[in-house]
Amino acid sequence: MNATVEHDTGADAHTKPGPRGKTGPRGALRTAAAAIDAKTPAHRDRAMDGLRALALLAVPIGHWMLGGFTRDPGGALHNTSPLASFGFFAPLSWVLQMLGIFFLVGGYASTLSYRRATARGESTGRWLRGRLVRLGRPVLGVTAVWAALLPVLHTLGVPGTTLRTASTLVIQPLWFVGVYTVITALTPWCIRAARRFGGWAAAPLLGSVAVVDFLRYGPFAAAMPSWLSFLNLLPGWLFAYQLGVGWGEKRLGRRGAWLLLVGGTALFAALLFVFHYPASMVGVPGEVRTNSHPPSLLVLALAAAQSGAAILLRDRIGRLLRRPLLWAPVVVINLSAMTILCWHQTALLAAAVPGAVFGAVPGLTSGPDTLGWILARLLWLPVFAGLLVLIGRYARGFEGPWKRATHARRALAGLLAAGFAVFALGLA
Repeated sequence: MNATVEHDTGADAHTKPGPRGKTGPRGALRTAAAAIDAKTPAHRDRAMDGLRALALLAVPIGHWMLGGFTRDPGGALHNTSPLASFGFFAPLSWVLQMLGIFFLVGGYASTLSYRRATARGESTGRWLRGRLVRLGRPVLGVTAVWAALLPVLHTLGVPGTTLRTASTLVIQPLWFVGVYTVITALTPWCIRAARRFGGWAAAPLLGSVAVVDFLRYGPFAAAMPSWLSFLNLLPGWLFAYQLGVGWGEKRLGRRGAWLLLVGGTALFAALLFVFHYPASMVGVPGEVRTNSHPPSLLVLALAAAQSGAAILLRDRIGRLLRRPLLWAPVVVINLSAMTILCWHQTALLAAAVPGAVFGAVPGLTSGPDTLGWILARLLWLPVFAGLLVLIGRYARGFEGPWKRATHARRALAGLLAAGFAVFALGLA
C-alpha cells in the first residue's frame, strides 16, 4: 500500500517490456497482467501485498454489505444495518473484519522500512514525517471536498438529515487513519520490544484489553465511567501491529503462528459462547454492547487467529500470486489503497442520495429487513465498485505530492476539512 502501508517489501520495477498477448478483451487483459508481472522485481514479497489487498477490500465490501439506509416520509436517509434484522449475518462480519491483518501487515512493513531508513542514516523524525504526510493528504482531500460539496447539495434540495447521515458515513472509516498514525509513531519502541520479548511483546496489550473488558462488562460495570472503554482503543489495535513488528524482526515464526491461530480461535469461542459477547464484529443499531469502536477482547481474539493463519499461509499465498492474472489486481489495489479507504463510502452515497428521490429503491434506500434486500444489495455491489473506480480516477491525485498547492491552498483545505469534521461528528 503506497499510502497507509508503504510498498516496503519491494523496490523499483523492471524496465523490460511485457510480452505480447492475443487480441480481444481477454487477450488484452492477459497482456496487461503479464506486463505488470514482468515489471515486478523478483524479490518482491507478493504474499504481503496480497494480504494487504485482501484486508483493504474487506473494508468497502463490509461497509457496503453490513450497512444500509431507511428513508423517512420526508425523503431523508438514515443509517441502519441488516444485522439488526438478521442475526445470521453476524458470521459474515467475522470474515469482513480484517483490520487485524491490516495492522499485522502494517507492523511488518513499517519494520522493514524503518530498518532501511536507519541503515542509510535517516532520522526517526524524518522517516515518520514521510509516512504521516502520505497518510494525511488523502484524508485532507476527501474531507475538504465534502466540506465544499455539502452547501451545494443543500442548495439542490438534499435534506439536512441526509447530509448528516452522509457525513457520518464518509468520516466513519477515517478514524482508522488517526489510530494508525499514532501507532506508526510508536514503531521504534515496538521494534525494541520485539527484539527483547519476541512475539510475547503483544501479550500485555491483550491483557490490558481483557482488564478493561472485565471492568466494563463484569460485576462492577454499573460503577464504571462511560469513557472507560476508550482505554482499549490504542492497545486494541496496537496488538496486531506489534505482532507484525515481531514478524518483521523474525521473532515470530511458525510455532508462534500456531499458538496464535489455536489460542485465538479458542479464546474467540469462549468469549462468544461462554461469556456471551455480541456475535457481530461491527456495531449494530440498538445494541447496548459493541465489539468495535473501541475494540473488545473478541476483536483481538479474531486478530490473533487471523494473524496466525496469515503467517502460516504466507508462502502458499506468495506462490499463488506468481500467476499474473491474480497478481495484477493486487498491484492495482495497493496502488490505490488510500483512495479506496477514503472514498468508498462516497461511491455508495453517489448512488443512494440520488436514489432517495425515487423512493424506497430495493437494496439501496429501502430498509434492510428482508431477504430480498440482501439479494438486491449484492446486485448493487458492482455499481458501487464502478462508481468508486470513476471517483478514483480523479481522487487518486490526493495521494501524491500536492505540487501545485500553495500554502494558502493547503490552509484552505485544512480549514474545510476541520469544518467538515465538526459537522460530521455532530458538534455543529
